[in-house]
Amino acid sequence: MKLATCLSGLSIIAIIGGGVAGRAQSQDNDLAQDATDATKSANAELQNRLPFSDTSDFDDAKRGLIAPLPTEIIRGQDGNPIWNPRQYGFITDGAEAPDTVNPSLWRQSQLINIGGLFEVTDGIYQVRNLDLSNMTIVEGTEGITVVDPLVSSETAKVGMDLYYANRGQKPVQAVIYTHSHVDHYGGVRGVVSEEDVTSGKVKIYAPEGFLEAAVAENVMAGTAMSRRASYMYGNLLPPDPKGQVGAGLGTTTSAGMVTLIPPTDIISETGHKETIDGLTYEFLLAPGSEAPAEMLWYIEEKKAISAAEDATHTLHNTYSLRGAKIREPLPWSKYLNQALAMWGDEAEVLFAQHHWPTWGNEKVVELLEKQRDLYRYINDETLRMVNHGMTMREVADAFELPDSLAHFWANRGYYGSIYHDVAATYVLYLGWFDGNPATLHELPPVEASRKYVEFMGGADAVLEKAKQSYEQGDYRWVAQVVNHVVFADPDNQEAKNLEADALEQLGY
Repeated sequence: MKLATCLSGLSIIAIIGGGVAGRAQSQDNDLAQDATDATKSANAELQNRLPFSDTSDFDDAKRGLIAPLPTEIIRGQDGNPIWNPRQYGFITDGAEAPDTVNPSLWRQSQLINIGGLFEVTDGIYQVRNLDLSNMTIVEGTEGITVVDPLVSSETAKVGMDLYYANRGQKPVQAVIYTHSHVDHYGGVRGVVSEEDVTSGKVKIYAPEGFLEAAVAENVMAGTAMSRRASYMYGNLLPPDPKGQVGAGLGTTTSAGMVTLIPPTDIISETGHKETIDGLTYEFLLAPGSEAPAEMLWYIEEKKAISAAEDATHTLHNTYSLRGAKIREPLPWSKYLNQALAMWGDEAEVLFAQHHWPTWGNEKVVELLEKQRDLYRYINDETLRMVNHGMTMREVADAFELPDSLAHFWANRGYYGSIYHDVAATYVLYLGWFDGNPATLHELPPVEASRKYVEFMGGADAVLEKAKQSYEQGDYRWVAQVVNHVVFADPDNQEAKNLEADALEQLGY
C-alpha cells in the first residue's frame, strides 16, 4: 500500500511496510550553466546590504555540542539509503558563497549543516541535522520525554542511540508532537513501540485537532501536492553549488519509514498546565499558524520556551508552493505576542523544532518580537496596499519590509518568501480575482499561448527578442514570455532550453 504524504512543503512517497522512495542521491549536473555577470552582480549587492559581519548565529549553532553525528549512511532493511550525512559536505564553515548561490542562502545552508547532539540547557538536548527537523529530548525525574521524532523511524532510532551513548540509557516516559506535519511525528516508532503506548507505559501529547490535520491535508489533493512538492524543493537536483544547497529549515528529508502512533493525551486549552515526568509544562495552542494544529509551551523549571515551528530562524511559508490552504499571518503574530505576554519576562532559552536555540532573555524576547512583527507587518501592509487599489501582483512586487525587520537574519526568506506570503495574504482576504474584468475568464494556457506567439510574430521572433533580454539579465521576463512559446509548442527545444537557463539564473 502506498501513502503519499506532504509535510510543511516536502514530499515523501512512503511505502507502508517497506522503505520510502526518497530524493536522488547523485545526478549528473554537467548541463548547469555558470552564473552570469548579472547574477553575480545581484548577489554581490546583497552581500553589501546585509550584516554578514554578525556571526553570533554560528556561535549559537555550535554551542553545547556533545557529540557529532555518525558519518555512516543510514540504510533501510533492504540496504536502501535513508540518510547520507555527508551529502552536503561541500558546504564548509567559513567558505565564501559560490557565484551560483545567493550569499544569504549560503550562510543559512552553512548553519543548518551544523549537526550533532547538543545540550540546550541543563536537562534539555537536541539532535540536529539528522533529518529535516530537530528531535528534542527532555530529561525528567524518571526518564525522558521525546519531542518531534523526525521524519523516519530509522533516523529517529539513530538519534536516540546517539543520545543514549552520551547520556546513558533512560526509559521514554512521554512523546510530544508539536504539530501535524510529518517531519514532527513520522519517526515515532523508532523511539517507542505501540505496545508501550497502548499499555499506558508511554503517553503521547498533541494539540487539539492533530490527528485530523495530520491526515486531512494530504489526502484530498495528495497526488497533486506530492508532484508539486518535488518541483518546489528540487529534490531531484544533486546536492552541489549548482543544484540544491538545503531546504531552508534543514538540509533535506530522510527517505525512511514514516510512522504514526495516535496521541493519548490532547492539549485543548491555552494556559493548561501538565506535569510530565516531574516537569511543569504550560501550553499555548496556535491552530492555523504554521500548521492547522500546533502548540507552543514553557517548561517552568527550565525557563525554556518551545516555539514549535512558529518562531524559527527564517521567514516561514504562509503559503506553501506545493499547494495547501493559506496560513493566516495575523493570528500567527498574535500567538507570538501571547507567548511574550505569558513567558517573556522569565524565559532564558527558546528552542524550536528546526534550527538552533536562542539564549538569554533579551535575545529570546528580540526573536519573538521580530518574528511577531514580521507576520503582522505582512498582514497589515498588504491590506494597506490593497485598499489603495493595488492588485495581487502589484502588491507582492512592490512590498518591502522596513530595515529593522529585513536585516534581522531570522526574518530572511530561506523557506518562505515575501513575494509568496504577500500574494497569499491578498488571496486570503480577496480571492484570486484582481477586479479587472479582462482577467475574470481568461483563455487556458495552451490556447492563450498559441495566440500570444502568433500575435508576437511567431516563435522565432519571440526567441530572438528573449535572447536579447537574457543578455541584459532580465530573467523574470525571459521566463514569462518564453513560457508562451513552450506552451504553444512543447517540442520547441530551443525555447525550453532558454526558459530553463533563465530559471536557473533566478535560482542562483
